[in-house]
Amino acid sequence: MKRALLILPLTFALHGCMEPTNPVPKTHAELLPSVRLTKELIVVTHNGPNTYFVNDTNTYSGLEYDLVNLFVQDLGKEYSVKFVVVDNITEVIPTLLKGKAHVAAADLSITHLRQHLVKFSVPYQSVQQQVVFNKEENNAPNTVQDLLGKRVAVPAGTSYAERLSSLVQKLPALRWQALPNVGADELLEQVAEGLVDYTVADDHLVTLMQNYYPNLGQGMALGEPEKIAWAFPKSVDPWLYDKANVFFTRIKKDGTLRNLIDRYYGHSERLNPLDVTTFLSRSRTLLPQYIRLFKQAQETTDLDWRLLAAISYQESHWDTFNTSPTNVRGLMMLTEATADLLGVTNRLDPKQSIPAGARYVKQMADTIPDAVPEPDRTWMALAAYNIGYAHLLDARALAKRMKLNPDSWADVKKTLPLLNQQKYYSTVKYGYARGGAPVIFVESIRTYHSILEKFSPKHQPVLPSFNLAWLDARSTPAP
Repeated sequence: MKRALLILPLTFALHGCMEPTNPVPKTHAELLPSVRLTKELIVVTHNGPNTYFVNDTNTYSGLEYDLVNLFVQDLGKEYSVKFVVVDNITEVIPTLLKGKAHVAAADLSITHLRQHLVKFSVPYQSVQQQVVFNKEENNAPNTVQDLLGKRVAVPAGTSYAERLSSLVQKLPALRWQALPNVGADELLEQVAEGLVDYTVADDHLVTLMQNYYPNLGQGMALGEPEKIAWAFPKSVDPWLYDKANVFFTRIKKDGTLRNLIDRYYGHSERLNPLDVTTFLSRSRTLLPQYIRLFKQAQETTDLDWRLLAAISYQESHWDTFNTSPTNVRGLMMLTEATADLLGVTNRLDPKQSIPAGARYVKQMADTIPDAVPEPDRTWMALAAYNIGYAHLLDARALAKRMKLNPDSWADVKKTLPLLNQQKYYSTVKYGYARGGAPVIFVESIRTYHSILEKFSPKHQPVLPSFNLAWLDARSTPAP
């Protein structure tokens, strides 16, 4: 009996030392080691045109992807980055809060509900939600009441869903679907195809998608503009959080952010729906007879055939007999002097015009200083193709003088139009030029090229590419 009484207190003592049945959850810092210790930044994102995707050259791309890599460069050479890519935006914040990433860079807008869960960085972009409709099947909605009785859908877990939920409180009859595992770009395609009546998306994405689907219309704005930012756990390391805010403050000030945004969206508003509709139509009717020649030109210059086709469309609308009042002629609209330089005897012959134009673009690209990165290098080469390399040099000189970046197309396209103003062209080496023309030329080509990239497969040469542009380069045109 005494032995039993002795065991009883011991049992209670042992029980008191056991783990509780409901352990205290670990903090984010306990789940994931500090970036300063591991030298590796782990970022959660999702696939999408604004975030992270594999582009046509099988390399990673996207505004968030570029921003993250620039930020890691800022942290130091010893730091690296690892991306955790989830299926959709609804999984981004839960993945962050489970300690699987240090930061979420996923085109997240700052909303009231999200601010209860995470800590946002300095915002880096402003967006406006728009109601989007199919112009061929529905009227533009002017009020929320116009959505009643319609098929309205948005991606689940987005700020669009949050905004519609708040509207239901004021308009209980409003019905809409929050669809899982679907992106905003996919729903825009469904609207264009007539599968959904209305959706909601950010204005910059809508403008971009209208270049592929000209029947998409922008209806009313929904609510006030929102800010896009990176999201951190509430217990974020102050060092990392401060580093991110300093980074965004710097790239806003020095033009880096502006250049990146221009790279992805700068050309998206150049064309109107009629331009896009005409281009898509001629892509089906006229382009096929020249595709083989464009692909052959790619094989000799290593320039994407779709870029060459876009240049040709901007020049001649794929009219092989096109002739300007100044006697610039053919699919690539070559001048007599350029045709002579490239050995072209008949500018109206596509078999001569297309490869010659491609070689000339290649020569321009090879003339651009090595310090200019892609894709800015290509855009400047096209500007030189249109206005002449000498005037491009003047525009770059003006950019430098105005404390802009002469290696950035986003900045050079600001100074090119100044070349028709006396107070500017009188101060540069080569004088007056119609500097607005190459800006329109390049921005239109960028849009046509992006459309062809979406709808036309890239060309994979059977044999390695050989750059034969040098065969025709008796000399690169002097400035």
